[in-house]
Amino acid sequence: MPAKLTQSEQLLERRKNVVANGVGVFNTATAREAKGAIIIDEDGRELIDFAGGIGVVNAGHCPEPVVAAIREQAGKYLHTSFNVVTYEPYVELCERLTEILPHGEKTKAMLVSTGAEAVENAIKIARQATQRQAVLCYTGAFHGRTMMAMTLTSKINYKLNCGPFVPEVYRLPFPNFYRYGQGKDRDTFVKEELKRLHESSHNLVDPNNLAAIIIEPVQGEGGFNPVPKKYLEGLRKYCDDFGIMLIMDEIQSGFGRTGYWASWQHYDVVPDISTYAKSLGSGMPIAAIVGRAEVMDTAAPGTIGGTYIGNPVCCAAALATIQMIKDEDLNGRAMKIGGILKKHYKKMKETCSEIGDVRGMGAMVGIEFVKGGDSRQPDGELCSRILKGCSDQGLVLLSAGTFKNIIRILAPLVITEPQLEKGMQILDAVIKAEIAKNNKIEFQKI
Repeated sequence: MPAKLTQSEQLLERRKNVVANGVGVFNTATAREAKGAIIIDEDGRELIDFAGGIGVVNAGHCPEPVVAAIREQAGKYLHTSFNVVTYEPYVELCERLTEILPHGEKTKAMLVSTGAEAVENAIKIARQATQRQAVLCYTGAFHGRTMMAMTLTSKINYKLNCGPFVPEVYRLPFPNFYRYGQGKDRDTFVKEELKRLHESSHNLVDPNNLAAIIIEPVQGEGGFNPVPKKYLEGLRKYCDDFGIMLIMDEIQSGFGRTGYWASWQHYDVVPDISTYAKSLGSGMPIAAIVGRAEVMDTAAPGTIGGTYIGNPVCCAAALATIQMIKDEDLNGRAMKIGGILKKHYKKMKETCSEIGDVRGMGAMVGIEFVKGGDSRQPDGELCSRILKGCSDQGLVLLSAGTFKNIIRILAPLVITEPQLEKGMQILDAVIKAEIAKNNKIEFQKI
């Protein structure tokens, strides 16, 4: 007699029956409720959340100030469309964003609903500002799944049979020092990558036709790769020399994740335009495009935006989230969490050749798994087994990278010390167990 399905298994079966297969299943966990860094699944089991809804709940699940703000605003009005009737939460949120994310002498902002929308509108603004068409992006990039954003996204598996894609989009290798810098010091590697950038003006795209270069200062889906500081400085100069708009995509790395409101603030390199979403609204669908006022104002009225731009309830959630990040110093908390994680897994790496690299910024930490210590041999199979083993033990995690060989840690910044320690203990035990299985298999082959 077959075993009775658990409540979680029943929910997943119902999902298979009615939800389109194209909607990804990155983890088989379920949720009945969630608070802070804990998810309660359909069977009442407590799960420690190291995924954070793909970096959406930096302030934790259901943070009380945010829930209270949502309830209060929902009792006033849910929608008017900001294009039709101006409302205070939208204006106030733009005021807060331009205050904490200054882009030069004067900054302006606009609001939309999703990260992909933010990217689409940022490109439209850059094209209108420059009167040019071309856009340069990078390998490993993820910028969304709408048509322009999908074109900019690098990973082929995210866009199978979705073409034709947008024209006048060009791509350079991201300066991933771990994967491609073998045998070189960082400065030499960066000089060579900046040379590649300058050579692209002869063999890839005319910089005088480039409207924008878009980059994630810390790649998200690409594997938590921080851009080298000198490269970003060189990129800024290149854009200045040719009148190109530099767009920084902070959708996964923003709002406390790296220890600042935006990861570009670590570099002291200011973009012309930047994009935000995810943890801006603690789970409510809201995104922002922020930029130099003179650039933002080049977009003609009616050419950017949409019906649901800056929904008032979502604006209220974002305002409360920003205040909570300030009140609880979640930027500082991110630096502490990241320090704990990186120190611990870098030490594990010393005796574990399967861990090729431990990197990131603030509490945006990636652990890359490779074969034989070789950065050019990603081990996605091992990473997949580790994720499943952690899931079985009550730890929710996600992978990243072109080959899905990187564990990315995006724990809510309100996670307690005991929760963080327990999650790390689970991850440690599963890593060691799966590596032991690998070694046993290799031994049997000999």
